[in-house]
Amino acid sequence: MNKSLINARRARVGVFGLFSLSGFVMGLWAAGLPSLNDRLGLGAARLGTVLLLISGGALVSMLVAGRLVDRWSSRRVSWIGGPLSAVLLLGPALAPSYGPLMALALAFGMGLGVVEVAINAHSVEVERVYGRPIISAFHGTWSLGGAAGGVLTSLALRASVDPQALLVAGAVVVPFLYLLACRLLLPDAARQAGEQTDGGEGGGTLKWALIALLGVAAFAGHLSEGAAIDWAALHARWVLHTDPADAPLAYTIFSVAMTTVRLLGDPIRARLGSVRTIQLAGGFATLGYVLVLLAPALGGPLRVVCAWTGWALAGVGLATVVPVLFSAVGAAGGPVGRALAMVTAFGYSGLLLGPAVLGYVAEATESLPVALIIPAVLAAVVALSGAPGIRLLTRQSPPAPVPAERPA
Repeated sequence: MNKSLINARRARVGVFGLFSLSGFVMGLWAAGLPSLNDRLGLGAARLGTVLLLISGGALVSMLVAGRLVDRWSSRRVSWIGGPLSAVLLLGPALAPSYGPLMALALAFGMGLGVVEVAINAHSVEVERVYGRPIISAFHGTWSLGGAAGGVLTSLALRASVDPQALLVAGAVVVPFLYLLACRLLLPDAARQAGEQTDGGEGGGTLKWALIALLGVAAFAGHLSEGAAIDWAALHARWVLHTDPADAPLAYTIFSVAMTTVRLLGDPIRARLGSVRTIQLAGGFATLGYVLVLLAPALGGPLRVVCAWTGWALAGVGLATVVPVLFSAVGAAGGPVGRALAMVTAFGYSGLLLGPAVLGYVAEATESLPVALIIPAVLAAVVALSGAPGIRLLTRQSPPAPVPAERPA
């Protein structure tokens, strides 16, 4: 087995590690929010401001991270950004009051943005070497890492472990795990050789109109995903009038469907191609939201079955949107940092703005179903914008090199 194949397999394991650790840090943070709120007496408004600062910091740093990746390589930025993003968790964990928490939350968010761009950029570089779809499974392990962080927090609380101490422990231990994963990444020399084979500057000179087209698909997909994350359980409780203990199952069904398809989605894309995959993704997600909107019109248990089927279909569809778009950017060849950062920023803004906008619309119309029409329409936009964007990108991309032997 030649050295490039060994490097590719090692790098794939390393990227799995990076995505898992990134998800784990977010899982620890999200699961620890109630305890942070209790410790500092924040309340809903202040907690919302903290979350907004984290998201805003991430969005800003993503644009800078893209340039850093193109200049220094995704491997080097991962070496720095991964451990740093975990260490910065110390800030919110140890914040003594609301004032310092705001500044520390902003810094934590900026660290998250850097690592988000770096690990996704390296994932598309590894996929180039493999010569077949492998990105979707990385995103599936991110979800598993987040779930692991939540489960660990729950177990710690049941064992009467101080949640603040758990966050501090995570901020101390996870950076060393990041360094272990980064040791497995592709050497910069191999990365640069791959770019020259792919045609040099292709990925670094994507036209802004094309980036915007892919960005719109990312925005639509992330907003539709954010709507499910924040509103699925509330829809079950407020609109379908389910038992309070059953309402969270709506989001659970969505999340399980999305994670499962991400873990298994690479062979699907390999068989169908990126254009067909994103068309089906938009179609499944749209159908899912239609079922959710139709559910209140049904009677008895059927309304719940219909809604949960809808959330499952939405999860199935939205699972492959981000992996397909990121892979398309990587397939263009050349440096991917800036283009990937722009598409990521588009998507992240949808995840950031979407749930809040839906809340305002629901309050103004006094109807959550009316608000959910927005993600239903945008789910269709995923296909309408993503498919032509990928077609145009494919036309301007150089032919992908066919390795003499592909990694297993």
